[in-house]
Amino acid sequence: MTTKAGPTLAADPSDPSPPAVRLLRRRGVEFTLTVAAVLLSVYGYCAVGMAKNGTVPPGAADYGAGLGVLALLAHLVVRLRAPYADPLLLPIAVLLNGLGLVLIHRLDLETPADLAAPAQLNWSTLGVALFITVVALLRDHRVLQRYAYVSVVAALGLLALPILFPPVNGARIWVRIAGFSLQPGEFAKVLLALFFASYLAANRNALAYAGRRIWRFKRLQLPTGRVLGPIVTIWLLSVGVLVLERDLGTSLLFFGLFVIMLYVATGRTGWIAVGLLLACVGAVAVGWLEPHVHSRVEDWLHPFASIEAGRGAGQLAQSLFAFAAGGLLGTGLGLGHSTLIGFAAKSDFILATAGEELGLAGLAAIFLLYALLVERGYRTGLALRDPFGRLLATGLASIVALQVFVIAGGVTGLIPLTGMAMPFLAQGGSSVVTNWIIVALLMRLSDSARRQYDRFDGPEDRGTTLARGSARGRGA
Repeated sequence: MTTKAGPTLAADPSDPSPPAVRLLRRRGVEFTLTVAAVLLSVYGYCAVGMAKNGTVPPGAADYGAGLGVLALLAHLVVRLRAPYADPLLLPIAVLLNGLGLVLIHRLDLETPADLAAPAQLNWSTLGVALFITVVALLRDHRVLQRYAYVSVVAALGLLALPILFPPVNGARIWVRIAGFSLQPGEFAKVLLALFFASYLAANRNALAYAGRRIWRFKRLQLPTGRVLGPIVTIWLLSVGVLVLERDLGTSLLFFGLFVIMLYVATGRTGWIAVGLLLACVGAVAVGWLEPHVHSRVEDWLHPFASIEAGRGAGQLAQSLFAFAAGGLLGTGLGLGHSTLIGFAAKSDFILATAGEELGLAGLAAIFLLYALLVERGYRTGLALRDPFGRLLATGLASIVALQVFVIAGGVTGLIPLTGMAMPFLAQGGSSVVTNWIIVALLMRLSDSARRQYDRFDGPEDRGTTLARGSARGRGA
């Protein structure tokens, strides 16, 4: 067959179809890494016992068996219900959770009257149980888009609930009933991320292309009030409630989450500039007007003022001393003095213990684990085709990224300290449960992201996909 453009090859019906290659599920990789995560956690537990008592602690086998059973159950559910999920998410979560239990247990040895590791293990068990429930029962993440407004009502209710209870350490973020404590804001952040993703996905075109430009700034275009109004109202209500509760850290997290998801939905960099400007103005205003926040700003600006005044080192100063004592390789697990920080050593300042006893090398490894967790979330968002899934994956990964930045920046003196829990590491049942739910949702989203490339419907062809690029290259 010849055309004006030259000879072309006609398609031959007898030509074989492009060869199929197996879409690797990589569950074996996940299993191997999960086993390694459990073994590293057990090694850390034994290292603490050897450093403190010179012998392997008697509960090492029980700790290893408990953590191993939880990790194995989670892996089996992923293998059966989400076989295409990202193989790195579960091992990272297991390792961070296991390391957190080790650090809390290490601090418990210094405070035998205030044991936190057993309760943290119970909360971790609940978190893994919810992880299994989400992965097993949620077959399609797009179902969640139907419950956008239910989730935002529930989120606002959870945020407002602590107002009815007395403050703890200057902030109203806890609900305490009959010795049982809960931090509702931890669950509210996931619900708000779901609402933001649903609303922005449904209105992304109007947000990106409708509205008026601001003066001469061509890169910044404000959408119409009818489109932008509802989501801004929800965001202002949530942040306003948190300001009343003096929860600056969660307020900053919600603000950052809102700006990031708005930028991802519209693709307009002007929102980043507006977000940074508003964040700076709001931080300055709250820092000067709110006494509780103002005191933290003063501690940040002058961390050694209490030492110069003869009152001893404060929490931030003790945290900086712990990081300095750790050096490059650390003092070794169980051989630090981070308990001098005081009552928040197991929660807000758990990173100081890691920095002192694992050193800069160990701290860098922990940050790399968080960075990898966030990166896999963003990669899942890029791979998904539906806007809701893309925004939800980005929002969930951003929650972890913002939380790590706010906490790490506070305990190292980079930014003023805010009361939040380091994901998986710090003492806090609400935090560890919420983070397991986030990982479960990311597992489901990553499974959907890879399933969309499966072109075969028959049971004998399940798990395979067309080798499109390579086949076209060979056919050319």
